[in-house]
Amino acid sequence: MTDPMMRLFRYLKRYRKQVTLATGASVTNKIFDLMPPFLTAWMIDAVSGNIPAWIGQWLGFSDAWSAALFIGVLTVVIFGLESFFEWLLTREFMRLAQRVQHDLRVDTYARVQERELAFFEDQRTGNLLSILNDDVNQLERFLNDSFNEIIQLLLLVVVATWSLCAVSLELGLLGILPLPFIIWGSVFYQRRIAPYYRDVRNAVGDLNNRLENNLSGILVIKSFAAEAFERKRVEEVSAAYRTANFKAIRWNALYVPLIRIFIALSFAGTLVLGAYWVITDPGRLSLGSLAFFAMMIQRLLWPVTRVGSLFDGYERAKAAARRIFGLLDTPPAITSPANPAAVPAEAGQISLEGVHFFYKEGQPVLRGLNLDIPSGTTIGIAGPTGAGKTTLIKLLLRLYDIQEGAIRLDGKDLRQLDLRDLRAHIALVSQDVYLFHGSIRENIAYGLEEKEDVEVAEAARRAQLHDFIAQLPDGYDSIIGERGIKLSGGQRQRLSIARAILKDAPILILDEATSSVDTETERAIQENLAQLTIGKTALMIAHRLSTIRYADKIVVLQEGKLVEEGTHKELLALDGLYADLWKVQTGELILK
Repeated sequence: MTDPMMRLFRYLKRYRKQVTLATGASVTNKIFDLMPPFLTAWMIDAVSGNIPAWIGQWLGFSDAWSAALFIGVLTVVIFGLESFFEWLLTREFMRLAQRVQHDLRVDTYARVQERELAFFEDQRTGNLLSILNDDVNQLERFLNDSFNEIIQLLLLVVVATWSLCAVSLELGLLGILPLPFIIWGSVFYQRRIAPYYRDVRNAVGDLNNRLENNLSGILVIKSFAAEAFERKRVEEVSAAYRTANFKAIRWNALYVPLIRIFIALSFAGTLVLGAYWVITDPGRLSLGSLAFFAMMIQRLLWPVTRVGSLFDGYERAKAAARRIFGLLDTPPAITSPANPAAVPAEAGQISLEGVHFFYKEGQPVLRGLNLDIPSGTTIGIAGPTGAGKTTLIKLLLRLYDIQEGAIRLDGKDLRQLDLRDLRAHIALVSQDVYLFHGSIRENIAYGLEEKEDVEVAEAARRAQLHDFIAQLPDGYDSIIGERGIKLSGGQRQRLSIARAILKDAPILILDEATSSVDTETERAIQENLAQLTIGKTALMIAHRLSTIRYADKIVVLQEGKLVEEGTHKELLALDGLYADLWKVQTGELILK
């Protein structure tokens, strides 16, 4: 990919005004910040009777006292302006950093949401959290601090070098003699430390993955009394992070002391040679000029020792930018077409034509599946584990794209439809119910905030959940906790059903929708099932075959193929796979 930092600077084009103002304030501040050596030199020369020409001849301050007073007033003005631009640059860089980190986090999160489901199956949640939090914050710190320091350091080198050589070329060259060594050392340092900081960023991701995994699975950890085992695993990844940082610290700690040696030699040499000229040849170098060299060389060389730490911050930011823009610039594999076909408001007829699909090549899940589901019918889908039932649902939602064949909605290939329109036509109740931290009302009306309270309550009533909610002190405003931890499995499932009912989409998919409810609740839901599916195309996946026995048609899958279809009675009479599954569940057949 393009250099990550160049990619960051291209991203900053949208903040051109803020960048220009912040950079201009930084440059102006640094120019005023470099004035004290000049002011000191002018003052010493003025009181020594060697008034600078621009003060004596141009401005007319011919005596030492008036020249000294003018320089004093000028000092106050310069320090005042330097302070003003210091305030301005600090404010603008901080505001820029906050705007960028906000927009970058939102843009990256939006891109993550667009990614296909396979992307999330290959990624660790902790790694994505590390990018969205740690890496974005690293770029915020770079823009808030290091960016300004780099600008000011570059300006310092240019202005200080020019002014030193303008006063005395020989002394100026002697004073800047360490610069090539510092630059070479910094480049060498950057190359050596860059891999270590990549390791640091990777170690942060591993640590976040482990912590997120453990906190999410705290119930399992406690039930298996595995606290010591998990503590050891966290200790291992934390130790890896510590080791990665130690390797970077080793080079960071060595850099500055070595650079200081070169600076000390040059500084001492410049002072000794300058003092010799002042003593033996006063016309060659004034006392004020010697003071100027002493101050300006320190102003130049000591800050240059921060090049290493700037490279340190730069490399951290570069590693973070590589991960952020690597994610941001990778397009999703499944997208809406440029000119999508229109989806009828009541679209519900589904057909699968020779559908082949695999997650991994060489391991087919669906093998030439043909299936026609008329609009407004209820279809039960049965079959043993691994038959492809849940995969079929993922393909209907176009969470994956098929490799061969076609899936059509009212005659239109799903790949010709806008993803949002397609998914708006489908209400899903998944066997893996996910609820968000918040109130019951917020979870039932998720994505449907415009729905009225009476509609939310009616959806809950039809899902056999209203009576339970009514008994709670806060009713529909009750907080259910992260992932709905305060609810039972059956209550979570019924809430998910209420959410699908409220969506009122023309296609309703129930994937093991009653797997977590008790027999009584299942019976109540089944009694309402005909009402729930009126006017809708309903697909019901179930291991518990009693859930789908009253479907208009039941299709049976095995190893990705359609092997049986018909009503419940017809399939029992066929005495095939479905009949065997039914006998096992009703206790008529015991598998050995």
